[in-house]
Amino acid sequence: MPDTKISEQIIQTLINDLKDARQRTLQLINGLDAQQIIGPKLDTVNPLLWEIGHVAHFHEFWTLRHLDNQASILKNADALYDSINIAHKTRWDLPLLSLDKTKAYMQQVLDAEILRLKNKNLNTKDIYLTRYAVFHEDMHTEAFTYSRRTLNYPAPTFSNTVLEDAIYNTGTVEGDVEIVGGDYMLGAQEQSDFCFDNEKWQHPVNVKPFAIARSATSYQQFAQFVDDGGYSDQQFWDDDGWDWLQKNKITLPNGWKKETNGHWLIKQFDQWQTMRPHTAVVHINWYEATAWCRWARRRLPTEAEWELAASGSPENINEKRFYPWGNNAPTEKHVNMNSRAMRTIDVGALPNGDSAFGCRQMLGNVWEWTADTFNSYPGFVADMYQDYSQPLFGQTKVLRGGAWTTRSRMIRNTWRNYYGADRNDVFSGFRSCAM
Repeated sequence: MPDTKISEQIIQTLINDLKDARQRTLQLINGLDAQQIIGPKLDTVNPLLWEIGHVAHFHEFWTLRHLDNQASILKNADALYDSINIAHKTRWDLPLLSLDKTKAYMQQVLDAEILRLKNKNLNTKDIYLTRYAVFHEDMHTEAFTYSRRTLNYPAPTFSNTVLEDAIYNTGTVEGDVEIVGGDYMLGAQEQSDFCFDNEKWQHPVNVKPFAIARSATSYQQFAQFVDDGGYSDQQFWDDDGWDWLQKNKITLPNGWKKETNGHWLIKQFDQWQTMRPHTAVVHINWYEATAWCRWARRRLPTEAEWELAASGSPENINEKRFYPWGNNAPTEKHVNMNSRAMRTIDVGALPNGDSAFGCRQMLGNVWEWTADTFNSYPGFVADMYQDYSQPLFGQTKVLRGGAWTTRSRMIRNTWRNYYGADRNDVFSGFRSCAM
């Protein structure tokens, strides 16, 4: 089918998104000194000076070079920033550009991208790959955010942030919703405007009747497991999870400590704050989530159960809403995203974002672990960026829904995120199902 003319509105939206993503990247390194912009060698973070250059290189490689066959703006860009061929542990030792020169390279790439969008006769491939590059940068700005917490840096400052809003503090919603199940079409529909290769394409799965929590697990609920000795009782942990606990001498969730008065403090970037009991628990890994479920005599949902609860309706489980509430774009009344709150909010907040089944905050607030290992769907074919999904199949666990720092422009019910089961530094939590 020949490409149709790309509308001016689509082009302008894409230009605005490019500028917005770059502004967020720069805000996340603002205020950091020369030592902080490099940081210590850790398995879970990159040197931020390298990572911002890598983001620009990705834009340049896939839009200017791949689409237009242009020469690189920076002659040694691949040797510095190609994440596939540069081992993680060597990124601190590269002859990186200064921060000013890195920013200049980033700006040159951005200017060239915007110029081609304004002047080129665009096709759908141009739009797809430029959007891909925006979302890639969005994923890195989420990584920049959790890196700042891991490295004990101050919280970043964003223009859209509203640190306290009455809509955040509404308590909890209790109980489960019962879903009949049936033959469900899991995955993205082929007429989707944009999706990643691991979402392609929808295919039938049989889902047995199940009951899923109306909300994500809260700090108060998880604290009951901690206070009950859950981190020292092997019966709640699978073998790999128990090995992870012992090897790393883990006795508490990441960023928890108890005051002398018995109250829990939770680490927020470089600050310790009193635990907010009704907010969604975050920085919980897959091992910890499954251990809590065993303790509570519950379980994690499968991917299919999670997506059905988010996208279907009691009248038609294959209704396939784009978002839980329907097909209209998310606002701050629907989701806690875009770093507006700078934290997780009460699990009972934002009823406008409910799914048709009555599940709250299935998008935003906290990434939710599912029971499933990340694998391909039937008939999988890698996209042009072949290393986005394939290297992690069979090695990671699937999360759904997005977190408070995730950009709302990229999220949807079929989005699949994936991390190793041991990652307790990312913005991950969970909701559970009845046994």
